[in-house]
Amino acid sequence: MIGKLSRKKASLQKGFTLVELMIVVAVMGILAAIAAPNLQTYMKQRRLNGAARQVMTDLMAARMKACSLNHRVKVFFYSDHQYKICDDANNDTTVNDGEGDVQLRDIQTEYFDVEFDSSNPPDPIFSSRGTASLVTITLNLKDSSGSKRITTSITGRVKIN
Repeated sequence: MIGKLSRKKASLQKGFTLVELMIVVAVMGILAAIAAPNLQTYMKQRRLNGAARQVMTDLMAARMKACSLNHRVKVFFYSDHQYKICDDANNDTTVNDGEGDVQLRDIQTEYFDVEFDSSNPPDPIFSSRGTASLVTITLNLKDSSGSKRITTSITGRVKIN
């Protein structure tokens, strides 16, 4: 009778043993060690894509601003991570650096490991009709593990390649 009671007590106990918990922790540690490098690469690519989308959006906004104000808008890329959006406030068909409603942008505030290619072409200019100068802007990761190109076509279309 006593044997039956002790077997019933043993079968009613619930939970995990220390050995089972240690095995689960070890398996989770191995999986985390395998996933960590892949996650870092994934995050770099997400930051590069985000920076490219931000620049593309600002270029499209500059085009819309040129059409709505009915004068030229120019985007000045003056460092490896900063650019200005300026408009031709005095309507002399020349957009000077710092003229009009200046909007300063810095991609490294949100995307710290992304920079512009050091050999960037001339700055894009959008006309009042929405057309633009043909320009390609290249964004690179600082460790050279990836890049994106943003192009403006003569028709004013801005796209990421």
